Amino acid sequence: MNILVFATNIKKPKQVSKVKPLLTAVDKIDNWNFDLEDCDNILRIEARDISPGYIETLLNNAGFECRELDW
Repeated sequence: MNILVFATNIKKPKQVSKVKPLLTAVDKIDNWNFDLEDCDNILRIEARDISPGYIETLLNNAGFECRELDW
């Protein structure tokens, strides 16, 4: 299992609700959460065999900014 960490421009719970169906539909994602208190509006994902680029593209196509962070 990998933990992926992303900076996003998702700042409000309503925006999280918009991406929730996208993230929950991906079988390889076991768990995910947003830290909207963090200055980078962090998205953390626990997943199996998924590339960070896939998540970035998924959120970018939904109209949000998303980029992987090194941690």
